[in-house]
Amino acid sequence: MRAIVLLCLLHGAHGYSWDAPGTNVQPLPDTSNVCLLDQASCGCCVIQKQLQVLERYIDVDISEMSAVLNNAKTTLNNIRASRSAFSVALSNSSSVSCYGPFAVNKPVLYQHVFINLGGSYSAATGVFTAPRSGAYGLAVTIYGVAAPGTALSTCASLLVNGQAAATLFEQNGQDLEDSSSAVVTVKLKAGAQVSVNLIKGCFVCDDYNHYNTFTGFLLYATD
Repeated sequence: MRAIVLLCLLHGAHGYSWDAPGTNVQPLPDTSNVCLLDQASCGCCVIQKQLQVLERYIDVDISEMSAVLNNAKTTLNNIRASRSAFSVALSNSSSVSCYGPFAVNKPVLYQHVFINLGGSYSAATGVFTAPRSGAYGLAVTIYGVAAPGTALSTCASLLVNGQAAATLFEQNGQDLEDSSSAVVTVKLKAGAQVSVNLIKGCFVCDDYNHYNTFTGFLLYATD
C-alpha cells in the first residue's frame, strides 16, 4: 500500500509513467482532473485532495505567522523609538565651584552627562525636550555651600514650558551648606521643554561628588 501511495505521489509530482525495463520514459498527459473523470479508479485521488487541503492550511498559517511577526517588529520599533532618559550633573570638577548668584533668573546648564538616551537633553541650553507625549518622571537636587559669614540661599525652579512644576528652596541658616530635592511625575506632550531655573539671588555649588543633578525619563508613551 505504501508503495502505491509513493508511486501516486511521484506520478503527481513529475508527470512521468514507469514502463517496463528497457523502454523509454514517456511524459504522461495532464491528469489534474483525473479525480473528476474517474474517482473510483484513482487510488491516489484522496491523497491528492488531502495534500491540497494541507497546502491551503500551510498557506494560511504562513500568512498568520507573517502578520504576527510584522506586528512584533512594529511593537519593538515603537519601544525602541520611545526610549528616553537622561541624567546630568552640574559639573565634574575636582574642586567645588559655584554658579550664581545673579540679579535675574538664569537657566542651570548641567555639563556632566551620565546618560542621554535618545539625545533629548541639550547641554548647551540645559533643556530637555520630550520626544513623545507621555508620562515622565522628573527629579532635581540642588546644593550650595557658603563661606563663613555669607548669607546666601540655594533655590531653583523646575520648569515645564516656562511654568514652575516644582520649587526648591533652602535658605542659609546656622550651617554653611544647603540642599533641596524635588521629584514629580508629569504628563508632557511631544516637544514640551523641561529645564531648571536658578532663582535670582540664589546659587548652587558642585564638584566631582555631583551634588546637583537633573534627571528625567519616559514612564510610558500616550500617543
